Amino acid sequence: MRSGIFLLLSAFCLLFSSCSSSNSAPTAALHAIPTLTPTVDTSTPIISAPDTATPDTETPSLPHYTLNVTLDYRRKRLTVEENILYPNTTGETLSDLVLAVMPNAWTSVFKLTRLELNDAPAKNYKLDGQRLTVTLPASLPPAGTVELSIAYSLSLPEIQEELSTTKILPQFFGYTDRQQNLVNWYPFIVPRGADGWILHDPWYFGEHLVYDAADFEVNIKNAEEGIRPTIAASAFGEPHGEWTRFTLNNARTFAFSASTEFQRSATNAGNVFVYSYYFPTYESAGEAAALAAADAIEVFSQRFGPYPRESLTIVMSDFNDGAEFSGFFFLSKGFYRTYDSTRANYLTFISAHETAHQWWFEQVASDQYLEPWLDEALCAYSEHIFYEQTDSPLLEWWWNTRVDAYTPHGYVDIPLDTTFEDEEYRQYVNAVYLRGARFLDDLRARIGDEAFFAFLQDYLNQFNGRRATADDFFTVLRQHTDADISDLVSEYFQGQH
Repeated sequence: MRSGIFLLLSAFCLLFSSCSSSNSAPTAALHAIPTLTPTVDTSTPIISAPDTATPDTETPSLPHYTLNVTLDYRRKRLTVEENILYPNTTGETLSDLVLAVMPNAWTSVFKLTRLELNDAPAKNYKLDGQRLTVTLPASLPPAGTVELSIAYSLSLPEIQEELSTTKILPQFFGYTDRQQNLVNWYPFIVPRGADGWILHDPWYFGEHLVYDAADFEVNIKNAEEGIRPTIAASAFGEPHGEWTRFTLNNARTFAFSASTEFQRSATNAGNVFVYSYYFPTYESAGEAAALAAADAIEVFSQRFGPYPRESLTIVMSDFNDGAEFSGFFFLSKGFYRTYDSTRANYLTFISAHETAHQWWFEQVASDQYLEPWLDEALCAYSEHIFYEQTDSPLLEWWWNTRVDAYTPHGYVDIPLDTTFEDEEYRQYVNAVYLRGARFLDDLRARIGDEAFFAFLQDYLNQFNGRRATADDFFTVLRQHTDADISDLVSEYFQGQH
């Protein structure tokens, strides 16, 4: 998910009428767009649940998450009522469920107050760190459905910066002086693989979580009168009485960021709205991030396949990295600070990188812990494709700045927890992201543009909404070329493909 740069990351806030591919500063034009600011609530922080939307069918094809959230912005606290309708599409009879509860990885953050199964108290469960194991009272057969109801509160932790060179859990979740970031903030049922439930131990950089696609309804209201934080989220927010409702279907995650300081700009890429949220004094960079993402949506829609949503949200962040979620990504404040009103900068190409994750992570998922190259190498090379289509004179600059300056080496297909003698995160990025981009460029030169892009489009089509593996990647590739690539595989990969 992350940008692969241990530098920076940004936020959002304005509106634009057209995308610019020149090296000059963009010009913004205001549009009338749906609001993402929640209504003020004068009640106490106790949740009285809104009427919820009913899933399209009694037995949904995807898990359905309904989350009713009371946000106490001043106290940096949330109270949540969560309902999960889980269809067993694993093909197995299940005796238990495993949920990821990432907030519980921090001390005194997550407090569970109720857990029910099919409207009855759950009698046998264990919460151990990020892992919640719920034993089912009766086996759940294939095509069966179970309903979980979970009540809990979150006391947000302070976001610690400069963690990429220390062996401390990476942190996008929590608060700073000017924003509260809710990512991986709700318990969710993890995917089921051949060896059981897929929930890796956290590593001190990168992403360890794996996600099934799911449908989300998230209702948010404020706990306190007079405090109206702006909510930047994975989807449009629509007023619903005292609540603001966000609906997101067929998604890997639902993320949002709240701040009383956000400014907003926006532009569009065809029918897709691109929202950019940022802090005061960063209007020019906030507009540029939106324009770069809009250009990227148009390029990648042409090269890979359609963008899957009506909107994309970009948020300036107070941590030094980038991170992608469904319909949403963060950009480090450092990218905004170093923006120079041209397209030759980190803000531009990391905006393209994070936008590419809406194809390689969101549509085609993978195991980000065991095979991180499957999304990160593709997103790094997507930066090249972006400049090739929008600012081709900058390609040499991009190779020199993004890749060659680091003299990358190492195998592309290393897992997240690979250890190096020193500068582990830098060496990991060099191998997975940068050598991964070199591999894809060499592959493209070997098989030709027509076969290369036909392969990427077919890979997207075959695994859209699913999880792909390296074997899947190479199986689809060989359906589009009979060129001998054995030397490339030997040069870039430690495994046999």
